[in-house]
Amino acid sequence: MRRASIPVSALCRRAHLPQTSHLQQRAAIHTGLRSFPAWFVRGGTSNGLVIRSADLPPASSWPSILPPAMGSPDAQHGRQLDGLGSGVSSTSKLVVLAPAGTTPGVAPSDVHVEYTFVQVGIRDGALDTAGNCGNMSSIVGPAAWDMGSDYVADADRPALVAAADAEGVRWATLRIYNTNTGKVIETTFRVAAEDEGGAYCPAGDYVMDGVPGSNSCITMSFLDPAGAKTGRALPTGHAIDTLHLPDGSAVQASLVDVGNPGVFVTGRSIGCPSAEALSPAAIEANAALRTRLDMIRRKGAEMMGMDPDTESVPKIVLLFPPAAEDSDVDICCRAMSMGQAHKAVPLTLALCLGAAAKMDGTLAWQLLREAGRPEDAPAVRIAHPSGLVDVGTTIVDGEIKAAKLLRTARVLMKGEVYY
Repeated sequence: MRRASIPVSALCRRAHLPQTSHLQQRAAIHTGLRSFPAWFVRGGTSNGLVIRSADLPPASSWPSILPPAMGSPDAQHGRQLDGLGSGVSSTSKLVVLAPAGTTPGVAPSDVHVEYTFVQVGIRDGALDTAGNCGNMSSIVGPAAWDMGSDYVADADRPALVAAADAEGVRWATLRIYNTNTGKVIETTFRVAAEDEGGAYCPAGDYVMDGVPGSNSCITMSFLDPAGAKTGRALPTGHAIDTLHLPDGSAVQASLVDVGNPGVFVTGRSIGCPSAEALSPAAIEANAALRTRLDMIRRKGAEMMGMDPDTESVPKIVLLFPPAAEDSDVDICCRAMSMGQAHKAVPLTLALCLGAAAKMDGTLAWQLLREAGRPEDAPAVRIAHPSGLVDVGTTIVDGEIKAAKLLRTARVLMKGEVYY
């Protein structure tokens, strides 16, 4: 017995969708069948895509391509189940690689590859390119190395690889240019022997907090990182500013721009004296606290001359002294990212915090002095919800010349992304 057909209009009513024209219906059929090549990767404590710029249309068309690839917008559920994101800010990311010299004024002789970091809004699908991501930056050098001569010419490779160390391990060094901040990062990573293909080698014994297992270490030196977005390490010229908030209250904050801009406040200034009692889950469960933190972030952004409506930068970070018995930690933090409590710490914010701790008079500097930590220590050890991260800052004659961080990264999959 033949079943009666159901009109499209009836299906639309059942699904509570607006009725569409015939042409719109035909266009919708092709949604999910379009694709572009990409790599799905882990960079530090983030996941995301690595895409060649040549495989995408001009940036003006990205808003119709990149959000659906990640499963956004997902206003109702916030889970990104229809794409490669997973509903948290640290896994809704991507980087687009371009040949050196694509950006006017960037000479191919100075860098090996350019890249643009994109944060994809989970619920609204907005593309945010206001800041950089240190975690995703860690995969850029290895990916450019393995993607071939578009980025690293075969003839140039031998000069970029150091002689094997005592254990027979070889390391390559590339200079990568981040278009979001206009800054250069020098990245050093392990590569296989020539007779094994010479590709990036993620195998190693370096353990990074927040990631299971061990991998080879990637060393990233952020060169001249001060003023990444505002032009100054201290955008207001003050180590500490008083932020007068819309509700009539006030809070002290250090507004610092190194690697990425951050708004740093002490936990005790908002009634949270210790980090132990303030887990990411506790922050997420406290709507009043999240509202207040965003109010502080927005005021800090305004004082830094930035757009308060841009969620990616600046981010807000709560600072806490180390536990009395923990001599291995210099400072503790809890960070917010895109309105969510971060389960670790955004890497560029760790970099910014490490530099702030070396800048006389900032809240971070004060907390280290209260804890009795020496001012001339080579690195600042930061405790976050998933473990520890060390940040080394080189300061010469009062200028921040470089900040160094260690990460791991690996490629998880290569193929076509459908959107």
